[in-house]
Amino acid sequence: MADVVIYTTPTCPYCIRAKALLAKKGVAFQNIDVSGDYEKRRWLADVTGRTTVPQIFINGRSMGGYDDIAALDRRGQLDPLLAAPAR
Repeated sequence: MADVVIYTTPTCPYCIRAKALLAKKGVAFQNIDVSGDYEKRRWLADVTGRTTVPQIFINGRSMGGYDDIAALDRRGQLDPLLAAPAR
């Protein structure tokens, strides 16, 4: 099973949807709340080029946000990523 990390804030509706999608897939994930953590937010912006949450990483690779993983899921490409062994 892949190593999944999701950076979120508690009130973000896209964060809630992303966590629900991953939970529906039966995927264990590490949720990191970045509310008020400006250093972590700056790091995310540097790494992903984005300032929004959620930011989802699968096996250390930035996958984008909820819309991105939902699109992968619709194309049938999310499950293979989630099934890949953690590095």
